[in-house]
Amino acid sequence: MPAPEYPPNTSEITGEAVLSDDLKLIANAARRAGEITMEYFCKDPEVWMKEGDSPVSEADHAADKYLHQTLLAARPDYGWLSEETTDNSDRLDRKRVFIVDPIDGTRGFIKGMKRWCVSIAVVENGRPLCGVLECPALNETYIASIDEGAWLNGHRLSPGKVIVPPRISGPKPLVDKLAELSGHKIDDVSFIPSLAYRMAMVAGGQLEGTFARANSHDWDIAAADIILHEAGASLSTAGGKKISYNQICITHGILVAAASTFQSIMGETAQLVAKGQKET
Repeated sequence: MPAPEYPPNTSEITGEAVLSDDLKLIANAARRAGEITMEYFCKDPEVWMKEGDSPVSEADHAADKYLHQTLLAARPDYGWLSEETTDNSDRLDRKRVFIVDPIDGTRGFIKGMKRWCVSIAVVENGRPLCGVLECPALNETYIASIDEGAWLNGHRLSPGKVIVPPRISGPKPLVDKLAELSGHKIDDVSFIPSLAYRMAMVAGGQLEGTFARANSHDWDIAAADIILHEAGASLSTAGGKKISYNQICITHGILVAAASTFQSIMGETAQLVAKGQKET
């Protein structure tokens, strides 16, 4: 399925709010960044290891360079936070900030897996105003704008009817603890390399929930956060709080993305596991 033109061709989207200049800007930039990354996909790109044994490829760098130049040329007064750009505290003084991951799911990208994406959000006062996940290997484009819904290739997203046993993705200790607490069998979904894409699957009803292990960063989750929220699901800390972005500290503890039915039990699970980790 080809990616849609912007604005999406659907009669349900009306008015200027959902088609804001910022949303159109990041959507079109994400599409071009997706095209750049596909030039390297399954073609043995050069790979380096960063601190913490995390890989980065030449595709990450190429997409990041394009996005940095394109987005800041269009919005020179915005701040910038990206996984592949050295952080600069100047962003803390900017009203709006681009939060970018040029490839979320680099490990999967390197292995030729398709579930990875270009992730871009515009954040103001700690919360995302709009976000895009461009998934070029899957021909999928997720977009969301505050109070205007979340969309996949022009179709509105909703978590939909809960499936039993529930489909949950995330670190095994968290999934196992959820099964123990809930007393239900859990359909433990196989490895999905992109955290942002896992969260988008919750927004679209392909998963009932997903956990994020501690130490995710703003760029992993900001765009997915607004997509979840606008679809009617949620992303929160283990204690049920919303996440504040573009702070001095950009890392987070265990997180829960879930349809409303599972938010409470998954939050309880995350709290227990987090407590156990602190005690060991």
